[in-house]
Amino acid sequence: MQAQDAQGWISYAITAVIIAVVFAVRWRRMSVVKPLKLERLWVFPAIYAAAAVYMLTMYPPQGLAWLFCSIALAMGAALGWQRGKMMRITVDPDSHALNIASSPAAVLFLVAIVAVRTGARAVIGDGQALHLDAFAVTDMLVALGLGLFTTQRIEMYLRAKRLLETARAG
Repeated sequence: MQAQDAQGWISYAITAVIIAVVFAVRWRRMSVVKPLKLERLWVFPAIYAAAAVYMLTMYPPQGLAWLFCSIALAMGAALGWQRGKMMRITVDPDSHALNIASSPAAVLFLVAIVAVRTGARAVIGDGQALHLDAFAVTDMLVALGLGLFTTQRIEMYLRAKRLLETARAG
């Protein structure tokens, strides 16, 4: 019994170290300003949506899992909109070129999402308490990601378009 507990803690420790390294790298790159191309914002959500549709058609959720997937999609959309608002978008006054930089709040927001997910996994466990299987949990995470990535890009597109129109008019 104690060997299993030790393995569980080791697993959590390794996961925490990996997450810390990934976020440390992201934190260092956060201040880098990159060009924002409005015409490319749709690419990643479209690819992810195609992968999500493929996964959901190959292993469709059963029963209440559809409801949980819908809730996860809505939660992802709300989280994505909030994360999109946290991205710093600027317009060069001379060339009207759009630039983007991740904000510290956006990175901390990702850390919070990962922490909540890890906490939920620890509380829910394998999903047996909610009568969910591994496929249902995976489907919910896919739906959450779809909502997050899509609405983040939509919010960024709408705000960047508005900033660009304001810069051109002024």
